[in-house]
Amino acid sequence: MAGRGKLISVIRDEDMVTGFLLGGIGELNKNRHPNFLVVEKDTTVNEIEDTFQQFLKRDDIGIILINQYIAEMVRHALDAHQRSIPAVLEIPSKEHPYDAAKDSLHPTQGQGHVHSLR
Repeated sequence: MAGRGKLISVIRDEDMVTGFLLGGIGELNKNRHPNFLVVEKDTTVNEIEDTFQQFLKRDDIGIILINQYIAEMVRHALDAHQRSIPAVLEIPSKEHPYDAAKDSLHPTQGQGHVHSLR
């Protein structure tokens, strides 16, 4: 029998997290911690960074999807991530268009490193 796969986690705005939850990706681990964070206007940078760090430490998460504008708030934490799993993917939001120059995965960013291939 095959083992259980890894989860996708999301750190995004409410509309996008709701869409992902309706698509069936919402999970609670054995400690009842969700694999998602809804970032609202009153969500602090510390809450975002703490959640990101918790997702990195979980062995049941394989991919972290984060809005690019949210990733900018915790860029130092994303840049410090050295492992290939979980892969961290920055994605646009409705209010904030994608900017390839800010994406740490994009080869033209200047640093030339790829989080998911380290």
